[in-house]
Amino acid sequence: MTDYPVGPISQIPQGEGRNFIVAERLIAVFHTRDGDVFAIQAECPHRGGPLADGLTDARNVVCPLHDRMFSFTTGAGVGNDCAITVYPARLSADGVVVLSVGS
Repeated sequence: MTDYPVGPISQIPQGEGRNFIVAERLIAVFHTRDGDVFAIQAECPHRGGPLADGLTDARNVVCPLHDRMFSFTTGAGVGNDCAITVYPARLSADGVVVLSVGS
């Protein structure tokens, strides 16, 4: 795994997600209302919905197209049999979002 800084957490409003290209992958990064940061694949496996535009709570995102819910921590579908890829994400001491992505 390689660490990639994607920018300051302030560029993602709390409760929202934004897409970033990291290691040639489109990754959705979320800043929850609780202040946590999560990173997942950007497209819903069901029909390619833009997950960064989905509704969130403290631990899940709902696809804006067909209401499929996914866990930020495991990638498992909540109430459905789809799953998504989850990427390790953290905040550096100076508030920069850092993603860990394998080659």
